[in-house]
Amino acid sequence: MPLQLRYTAHTLQFKFDARTSRGAISEHKVYFIHLWHTEAPEIIGMGECAPLAGLSIDARPDLEQKLEVVAQLVNEGKVDLEAVGTLPEDLQLQEWPALRFALETALLDLQHGGQRLLYDNAFSRGEAGIPINGLIWMGDSRFMQEQIEKKLEEGYSCLKLKIGGLDFVQELAILQSIREVASVQELTVRVDANGAFSPQEAYKKLERLARYDLHSIEQPIKQGQHEAMAQLCAYTPVPIALDEELIGVQEPAEKVQLLETIKPQYIILKPTLLGGLASSAEWIELAEARNIGWWNTSALESNIGLNAISQFTANYNITMPQGLGTGQLYHNNIPSGLQIEQGQLWYRV
Repeated sequence: MPLQLRYTAHTLQFKFDARTSRGAISEHKVYFIHLWHTEAPEIIGMGECAPLAGLSIDARPDLEQKLEVVAQLVNEGKVDLEAVGTLPEDLQLQEWPALRFALETALLDLQHGGQRLLYDNAFSRGEAGIPINGLIWMGDSRFMQEQIEKKLEEGYSCLKLKIGGLDFVQELAILQSIREVASVQELTVRVDANGAFSPQEAYKKLERLARYDLHSIEQPIKQGQHEAMAQLCAYTPVPIALDEELIGVQEPAEKVQLLETIKPQYIILKPTLLGGLASSAEWIELAEARNIGWWNTSALESNIGLNAISQFTANYNITMPQGLGTGQLYHNNIPSGLQIEQGQLWYRV
């Protein structure tokens, strides 16, 4: 049956200005892909294309133009999304990872009845939750402390703090205050620097951070400095997780070279930024073969994208908290069966 495709835009409104070391954002424009067969138009698969400005390689002014081209190719029958196991090369999606993720997940949804059930596993059946970290956004000390207290009250056993935006001494004081009320046995703490440290200062800062028994630090220095990052990973007192470093690395050989050059302790997978679920699965396979840990995380998608990533994640034997709690950030999120209870994400419909 021939396929039809359309897309709609939606601007997500944050409940507060979400700050990282790259700046603050108050809204996030996303595009929803709708796929259906002409002979069964009532069954619609949905995917989400949600590149992040300043981070995604496809956060470009010509994104809508690319969406138009893809829609035309599909609607005129010039490409068949269902003919092969991967998306057709004629779509030329190499530079459009968020769109690739959207098409991949919309197609999966359509193939499973258009009910937002992409996989059949314990999570999608509502039988098991996924442990997640509670995300603490940057702000002044009071704002961050309020978030921390709220997350602890909500039952999280793992917190992730954005750092690099305040004075470093202030950030250490916040970590100290956490450890005064929750030991490493009681609470796992991760930090995310978003590349805020310079290579010259990074090691000394990592030494000071290590006093607080951190699980890991994400991207201590900016991506693209492979030799410096490899040196840090070799000698760091805090395990290092690569995040932005993976963006734009598409080919299997490039992925292998990156992992074997830097030798990180962990990698963090954001399917919207990395080109979808198949690409993320490839990263996982390569990492596990090299005894590199990993976890999946959302990249500020709405509940449509978050649901897809969560169901994909649940296909694996999860051994540590994932970064899948960002659905609570928006005033106008898409209704969903996703719920957070006691630091776990559940899917209940």
